[in-house]
Amino acid sequence: MSENLKVLVIIADQFRADLLHGEHSSDLADHVDLPNLRAFQDEAVSFTRHYSVTNPCGPSRASIFTGLYAMNHRSVRNGTPMADALPNLAREARKSGYEPLLYGYTDTSIDPRGRHPNDPDLKTEEHVLPGFTEALEMRLMESYPWRAYLKSQGYQIPEYKHFYDAISPDPNRPARPDDPPFYKAEHSDTAFLTTSLLHDLAVRSDQPWFAVTTYIRPHPPLVAPVPYNTMYSPADLPLPARLATRADEAAVHPFMQAALKAPTMAATVKGCDGQVDHDNDDDVQLLRAIYLGLASEVDAHFGRIISFLKETGQYDDTMIIFMADHGELLGEHHMWGKQNPYEGAYRVPLIIRDPRRTQEYGSNVGAFTDSTDITPTILDLIGGEVPAGMDGVSLRPLLEGKLPDDWRDGVHLELDFSEPDALTEWQKATGTSVVESNLAIWREDRFKLVHFNGGLPPLLFDLAQDPKELRNLADDPAHYATLLRLTQKLLSHRMSHADRTLTGYKMTSNGAQLYSER
Repeated sequence: MSENLKVLVIIADQFRADLLHGEHSSDLADHVDLPNLRAFQDEAVSFTRHYSVTNPCGPSRASIFTGLYAMNHRSVRNGTPMADALPNLAREARKSGYEPLLYGYTDTSIDPRGRHPNDPDLKTEEHVLPGFTEALEMRLMESYPWRAYLKSQGYQIPEYKHFYDAISPDPNRPARPDDPPFYKAEHSDTAFLTTSLLHDLAVRSDQPWFAVTTYIRPHPPLVAPVPYNTMYSPADLPLPARLATRADEAAVHPFMQAALKAPTMAATVKGCDGQVDHDNDDDVQLLRAIYLGLASEVDAHFGRIISFLKETGQYDDTMIIFMADHGELLGEHHMWGKQNPYEGAYRVPLIIRDPRRTQEYGSNVGAFTDSTDITPTILDLIGGEVPAGMDGVSLRPLLEGKLPDDWRDGVHLELDFSEPDALTEWQKATGTSVVESNLAIWREDRFKLVHFNGGLPPLLFDLAQDPKELRNLADDPAHYATLLRLTQKLLSHRMSHADRTLTGYKMTSNGAQLYSER
């Protein structure tokens, strides 16, 4: 093994944890074929209670790359700028001698202060996190290299807004969601990204490198090339966990009235106008099956990466981290997407293989971990310093089979659901202002509290008795003590994790001295 470690971080977008870590009969792990990821788990450490601390894509990645809760980095929506002064993974990795290469996207909206209003960097919410070298642009709203590649392969490419349309093979019938797009599997966005990564790394085998690879899939639009479009039979899948009707779900809380609308199930597919009905279980199962096909496509190309590293002699020199930015409801609670407080939106996979720490390979860690831990962990493992003020902590002890006595006994999660330029469906349903349109979650082993701002009532779930969160206990007098305890715990956690970037410093006659606050 080389003296300097190679680092590969792979992020799948909107990839549910229960594709790999199933615990209940309605989970999907027994219904999806992910042979490469499962084989990788035998050669790595899996974190089975890992959570994204926020969503959607931009905020979740901001937390991954800064080690901060959303309440501290404040890039709380797609399109909300992130302050340039914040330390991040890419900039800190450079201090250890790495050039962080980005294949894909970070969904970063950059700080407009100090930029001219006409600067084109301010005209996209999908810019690159400062510190990264953008080796391949694969932004969901742009993807120019992929478009150029498809054109070079002889495709008559449509307008980009139609790239992810399902195309009916029969001109006499409308497109169905399981019809493929215009491109073949060997030319898909997932395939192209993987090929580009391997093309570049092929000439770096004799040197340390640091690459972050971000797959758009299985994020909607839910369209998959052959054979992934029909890989799974909808009839073989369990129905999503949910209350009997959409009206029952809407009655749970004012927030849920909006969550049922944004996004709609029909919005997860393109080119299939009028072909999808959220009240038709056959349609629900069809879209779930396509999602699983896209997850299997990611797995296939993950396998290509692992095979390449082994064939080029780099596998045992490379620290590999596989994770997701956030989850997807996939019809649970009659909802789609991730902007809601349920487990499916926040629980995500995390698998880490450090070739220097083999003793725990094949093990599962059940301790609570979250996305703010990613940057501190990587920096620790490459010998860098973790900047003061990060909310996350290094997972190194867990990779070595040790659980610190003071390890967290729960996770803190957040969601902002406003927009500054127009009322969202959530704001309309809850009557909250921009600054009030947010929620915070404390999720411990048994109970889960969802606290809403703006005077809205809370939610409380007993996950031991009700793992699918179908019964709100917040109004049950028998659980008032639990509700108070969790509310106090949530408040104390937020108070102790307010921005502490400089609070560990003390000015002395010898200058500014930094003391540990852990």
